[in-house]
Amino acid sequence: MNRREFAASAAGALAVSLLNTAPTQAAPEKQKRRPNRIAVSTYSYWRYRPDTKLSIEECIDLAAETGFDGVEILHIQMQDESNAALQKIKQRAFSHGLDLCGFSTHQSFVSPDKAFRDKNIDHTLKCIELAYALGIPTIRVNTGRWGTSKDFDELMANKGIEPRLEGYTDEDGFGWVIDSLTKCLKKAEECGVVLGLENHWGLGRTADGVLHVIDEIKSPWLRATLDTGNFLERQYEQYAQMAPYTVFVQAKTYYGGGTWYDLDIDYSRVAQTLADVDYRGYISLEFEGEESHETAIPKSLEMLRKAFG
Repeated sequence: MNRREFAASAAGALAVSLLNTAPTQAAPEKQKRRPNRIAVSTYSYWRYRPDTKLSIEECIDLAAETGFDGVEILHIQMQDESNAALQKIKQRAFSHGLDLCGFSTHQSFVSPDKAFRDKNIDHTLKCIELAYALGIPTIRVNTGRWGTSKDFDELMANKGIEPRLEGYTDEDGFGWVIDSLTKCLKKAEECGVVLGLENHWGLGRTADGVLHVIDEIKSPWLRATLDTGNFLERQYEQYAQMAPYTVFVQAKTYYGGGTWYDLDIDYSRVAQTLADVDYRGYISLEFEGEESHETAIPKSLEMLRKAFG
């Protein structure tokens, strides 16, 4: 072997040796996903019961003591809608380090009576303004229902299904809903408040019903509020249908037994369904059981933190 061949051979051997002894470079760590923030609806404390009619300010105090990240306000619970009252609520939440993250409203557009629909449009526009004043970025809206049930107890006994008004079809109802919500979109955009159409009985009882309205309107200011407790059949399939359109989630729990019914909800499975579409928004607890809120709500928070953490 001459000098040139020896040098080339030695260099090659050294390169192989260095390659075999060099530390392997670790794969880049996958970016961790921030857990969903957990809020509580003031409905969880109030629940339409005479013995639990707490003020919104009291609910905010309890939410802070329990360790929630935010509060969703039930509009019907408000005792004063003056600007001074709204700003006091906002200040109360801020002082506790809580977000005001949702505003749960009630309306119905399922009626052949234009004056009735117009009244509900005006109500929705007012609620958008209230949310804006409170700094809340989304409100829950409903399609509404036919109103042929005697009362809500009867509606629940029939699993949310009720007869149509005589002489009208679901197509008529969807037309009224689409027209009415469309008239609310300009105000929603002006105020920066997203309307979240909820699966909340009536024409919005199913994911298909909710998504039919959203797909027809095609606006970024109308998306979905997913209520985990309002699908009484094929619930996980319907969660998955709603998930890509969802901007806010209401999570039901039923400690002590439900007021109208119980659902066994696997929240780890719900969390995975939402993670699959990269949902990063709030999960808002709606406690709807018979147990005292003093014990049921902390248990609910612990369970949701574990599922969505």
